[in-house]
Amino acid sequence: MAAAALTGAAMPAAAQESTNQVAANTAWSVFEDKNPKECWAVSAPTETVNTRDGRVVAVRRGSILLMTFFRPDAGVAGQVAFTGGYPFAGGSTVEIDVDGTSFDLFTEGEWAWPASKADDAKIIAAMKAGSNATLTARSSRGTQTKDTFSLSGYTAAMGEAEKRCK
Repeated sequence: MAAAALTGAAMPAAAQESTNQVAANTAWSVFEDKNPKECWAVSAPTETVNTRDGRVVAVRRGSILLMTFFRPDAGVAGQVAFTGGYPFAGGSTVEIDVDGTSFDLFTEGEWAWPASKADDAKIIAAMKAGSNATLTARSSRGTQTKDTFSLSGYTAAMGEAEKRCK
């Protein structure tokens, strides 16, 4: 599925502005919006490292979020999405490593997603079984970012988001 086809359905409309938090499970929170109906489990990183030319650098980034969301009216049930808080380098991918198992996410603008529903399912299964997810990406300015997320509470948060958006 092409990135452009997912853009409209991939990001929860209020993912970064919503105040509709309905649950929290350790490192993960659950949000729900009613119109359109959408629910998502989301977490911020526990560690972030930014490098350029092999050196750690300080950079300004927006919200850094890893999420799994559900939007029943759009047929979205368990889609992984990541925003690094900056525009990704054109044509680049984001690598998600869950306890040594790697997957690629394609990018568009500031967002990255798996290429297919089958890839979503594989990543979700790994995240449910894992303890940490590390996402490595490259910005349009050439900065490499490495964001580590705890998966503690992920299974419960994802289950709650799914239940709320059946």
